[in-house]
Amino acid sequence: MENSTTKRLFTKDDAPFFRDIIEKKREKIYRELGYLEENSLRPLDEYSGDNSTYSLHMADQGTDAQEREKAFLFAARENKFLNHLNRAIERIDKGEYGFCIDCKSPIQYARLEAVPHATLCIECKRKREEAEQQL
Repeated sequence: MENSTTKRLFTKDDAPFFRDIIEKKREKIYRELGYLEENSLRPLDEYSGDNSTYSLHMADQGTDAQEREKAFLFAARENKFLNHLNRAIERIDKGEYGFCIDCKSPIQYARLEAVPHATLCIECKRKREEAEQQL
C-alpha cells in the first residue's frame, strides 16, 4: 500500500539532500578502493623474493592470484558505481538531477533515496526492462 511519502516527487529543493547522500557514497567507495589498492592490488613482485613473507608454493600462488582477481573484479564494480555517482553529481550541477531522462517528469523521492543515481522514473524503467526482455 502506497502512502504519501512513496508518492512524493523530487523537487529542485531536494538537490542538496541528495548531493550529500551521493558525496558520502563516493567517499566510502574511495576509501574501499584505497584499501583494495593498498592490500590486494599490489604488483606481484612485492610478493616474491627472499624477504617475502609469502610462500612460493604453487597452491599458495594460485590462492593469491584468485584473491587478486576477486579484488580486481570488486574494484571494477566499484569504479562503475562511482561513475554513476559522478554523473549524478554532474546532473545536480546542471539542474537535470531528479528528472526522468525519457519522460522528463520528476522521479519519485523514495526511488532516489533507494537509488540516488537513478535516471529513470519507475514507469520508464519498467518500459525499458520489458523492451529488453522482448529482444
